[in-house]
Amino acid sequence: MIKINNVPKEIKKVSEVIWEIPKSFKKGMNVPARIYASEKLLKDMDQGVFDQVTNVACLPGIQKYAYCMPDGHWGYGFPIGGVAAFDLEKGVISPGGIGFDINCGMRLVTTNLTFKDVQPKLRPLIDLLFQKVPAGVGAKGFLRVTENQLKDIMVNGAEWCVENNFGRKQDIERIEANGCIKNADSTKVSEKAVKRGLRQMGTLGSGNHYLEVQLVTAQNIIRPEIAKRFGITTPDQIVIMVHCGSRGFGHQIATDYLGSFNRAMKEMNLGVKDRELACAPFKSKEGRDYYKAMACAANFAFANRQVILHRIRECFSEIFKKEAEDMDMNLIYDVAHNIAKVEEHKIDGSKKEVVVHRKGATRSFGPGHPELTDLYRDVGQPVILGGSMETGSYLLVGTEKAMEETFGSTAHGSGRTMSRTKAKHLVRGDELQKSMEKRGIYVKTASMSGLAEEAGFAYKNISDVVHTLETADISRGVVAFKPIGNIKG
Repeated sequence: MIKINNVPKEIKKVSEVIWEIPKSFKKGMNVPARIYASEKLLKDMDQGVFDQVTNVACLPGIQKYAYCMPDGHWGYGFPIGGVAAFDLEKGVISPGGIGFDINCGMRLVTTNLTFKDVQPKLRPLIDLLFQKVPAGVGAKGFLRVTENQLKDIMVNGAEWCVENNFGRKQDIERIEANGCIKNADSTKVSEKAVKRGLRQMGTLGSGNHYLEVQLVTAQNIIRPEIAKRFGITTPDQIVIMVHCGSRGFGHQIATDYLGSFNRAMKEMNLGVKDRELACAPFKSKEGRDYYKAMACAANFAFANRQVILHRIRECFSEIFKKEAEDMDMNLIYDVAHNIAKVEEHKIDGSKKEVVVHRKGATRSFGPGHPELTDLYRDVGQPVILGGSMETGSYLLVGTEKAMEETFGSTAHGSGRTMSRTKAKHLVRGDELQKSMEKRGIYVKTASMSGLAEEAGFAYKNISDVVHTLETADISRGVVAFKPIGNIKG
């Protein structure tokens, strides 16, 4: 047992970076809770993480452990960085374990352009991307779909985009679940959600969402052979990273079903430690309906990022007077970090289907997994880890250890260290923008206050997070990226 500031005295050190809170810590815990963190990261975690991860451990049908990743911080219901898997028969599904921005996720794209090619044209490139990819609260996309088209998108996801000339066939195999979660049912989505989704296709949104032009440097290529397999071949190579989700469409679905679950829980006499953990048995009508609606939002998000990729390719072509194919603008991968999925994992020596919740946590499937494209199956799944707009991001790869220990899950980013309100008290957006430009990072934003919220000091050191993941062997670093241009909501 240890004592570090606000860390529970009952916590036990399992390994250098794994900490366990036993079932005896809180009445009603069905499994222990495990936190992946260095001692420094653990010490700096807010009290909410310990409260929330142990509340999750009390949910019916939870398997093995309730997990929190090293980027963990307080969230709605689950901590951000939370992972939990539930038995399909006796377990539950909880919107608080997925988030309001259903299938918020990351997408990474290569180019064969170098810093020398891009730096002279960086300002007009970022200006054009800012114009063509709407960002900010309430932003409306260029692609106005009909209600019937939106229902097709809900069911077919990114495939709809490719069929309608907003992508390439090879993009699909480089998206988690091929860009489409099965069992989506548009009849389980409210009219209010539909109305919110009609004009949001191809938009970034606000908060920590971004579109970033990034630089690869020779010293930041950690595993060169795997980097080559992912399309990172040249020092000074330029890549593009996108972080966004299902926008107001997914938010409305989460809001609708939280209300439904709260009513159903009273009828079922189902209690939880925190009302934000409202849930329903996975096999109940309410649980099935939510899963089908959640899949609609997830598919919307995959399509949203696909449309944004199409716009990015168009903008690069306009600025550099080349076809996207000639610039090798290939999708490396697209992976979700706010989602629940039915997956098969080994529990107590036997394979079992469970519903895995990842809330601010990323899938990290290891080599040989049948769901991975043939292109990556022997090396493992690309894992995209977003950092702050000042410090950079990482590309990692999934591992067999993650499959064994964390239901094939890892961190999703660096994780906040302070509230957005506090960040705004410490820096002004216009001052931050000027400071970043002096350091070679050109930023366009829809909101100066929103920019201040995302200052680098508001986030954990991403290298500390990656070191924890490496030490635990639940994902391994491949390349680190340095930001040079950024669009923020």
